[in-house]
Amino acid sequence: MAQQYAIELKGITKTFGSVVANNNVELNVRPGEILALLGENGSGKTTLMNMLSGIYKPDSGHIFVDGKEVSIDSPEDSKRLGIGMVHQHFKLVDVFSAADNIWMGRDKSGLVLGRDRYDEIENMAKKFGFEIDPRKKVYNMAVSEKQTLEIIKVLYYGAKIIILDEPTAVLTVQEIDKLFNVLRRMKAEGHSIIIITHKLNEVMDISDRVAILRKGEYITTVNTAETNEQELTEWMVGRKIDLNIDRPHMEKTRPLLELRDVSIRSDEGAVAIDGVNFYIRGGEILGVAGIAGCGQKELCEAIAGLRPIEKGQMIHKGENIVGLSPRAILEKGISMSFIPEDRLGMGLAPSLSITDNMLLKKYAEAKGPFVDRKQGKADAEQVIRELEVVTPSAETPVRRLSGGNVQKVLLGREIKAGPNVIITAYPVRGLDINSSYAIYNILNQQKQAGVGVLFVGEDLDVMIALCDKIMVLCHGKVMGVVHAHKTTKEELGLMMTGALDLVHKYEDKPAGLARDTRFGEQNEEG
Repeated sequence: MAQQYAIELKGITKTFGSVVANNNVELNVRPGEILALLGENGSGKTTLMNMLSGIYKPDSGHIFVDGKEVSIDSPEDSKRLGIGMVHQHFKLVDVFSAADNIWMGRDKSGLVLGRDRYDEIENMAKKFGFEIDPRKKVYNMAVSEKQTLEIIKVLYYGAKIIILDEPTAVLTVQEIDKLFNVLRRMKAEGHSIIIITHKLNEVMDISDRVAILRKGEYITTVNTAETNEQELTEWMVGRKIDLNIDRPHMEKTRPLLELRDVSIRSDEGAVAIDGVNFYIRGGEILGVAGIAGCGQKELCEAIAGLRPIEKGQMIHKGENIVGLSPRAILEKGISMSFIPEDRLGMGLAPSLSITDNMLLKKYAEAKGPFVDRKQGKADAEQVIRELEVVTPSAETPVRRLSGGNVQKVLLGREIKAGPNVIITAYPVRGLDINSSYAIYNILNQQKQAGVGVLFVGEDLDVMIALCDKIMVLCHGKVMGVVHAHKTTKEELGLMMTGALDLVHKYEDKPAGLARDTRFGEQNEEG
């Protein structure tokens, strides 16, 4: 007797103009199974899942749910069939509370909001091991809180088939563990789960089988226990990939920026960064590690001039530049590029084309009411070509691109600006292996050109391999700055949780700095 699948796709094809997103794709998921869906950015993973969630309709092919052929014409059809999808880009109403974002999707929510909705949502979240304030407005939430809310929303509606598009991209290690425990419980209860992720270690940890797409076509499905990360990478890319990250050695230069006793507040008024001291050198990548919410976001925004520094100094060539506008800072000789973690919310204008997004940094330079769009298009096409952005054209709105391709456009635009300092927060979050290594190579090229890079990351293996030094934050304080080649993940983990404080371990100061600058934590040995 043929096995009955929870979901089965046969010959699914979807095109957007001349772009073939999916070509004759075959896929199946068993009841009580976790299937990982792998592929490079633009390989058609999200498009395929969007046809299950009712956002797109296939041009041809058949969809079966529990052995019966179905037609999914809308998200309501998908919900009725017990399919729930957590999207990579949030679909939340910013001015609503967490509870109201969930409550408004009920079939019979009515015009009157139930007074017990807060307790109901909070109890449901605790049942699955999540922590969330049901009264908190979405616009006050960190990125990780928004992602958690999206996951809780799908769980609340009780879907039997759950699709997770990069669910761990913005979660801490602890939150990922909680999520995976939830998924394992759901699997044991008979739920079918499809998880799209680029993190191969997560694939090996959580999945039962792995399906691979390449350039919109189905390649193979393998049992997780019978494969390895190197083999999966080769199937994804179509060739062997060297998984080693280069760390070119550069001669030390004077710091481009020094932060002295800097304190910064969060949007809620709490102290996010508390009296930190460090510097950014040219030709060096300084990593910033810490559990999510330890002040990384506020630190990056403050250095970029987007958030006020409450106390302390930011020194360039002996002059304090705190309080200066980004234009005034540029006139002082510091050209900064900021690549935020919220790519579409802060980094790019989603409704504008790639060309127009390339031009966003050039409007201030225009001598009249118009900008040189011809040059903007040439820049966009160069970024598309060099970073291998998958897009129909330079005139495509960035909201239509996959998450990884959005990041490539953002990084490409910031590099084109010719910075001497790059502030980047989670630059490879959501990117496939091939694209991630392309980004690492770009950052190394900038380092070799004398650019100073502040790299906020979450993958400690990557940070140890890529960065020259790593600064660890815990509750807004610096626990220490260590040489990447002399540390371990275990040491970094202890510092991230506050169990180890190396801030007073080193007492020497880099040559040429003011004697009263407290740089004891930024060791210059070796």
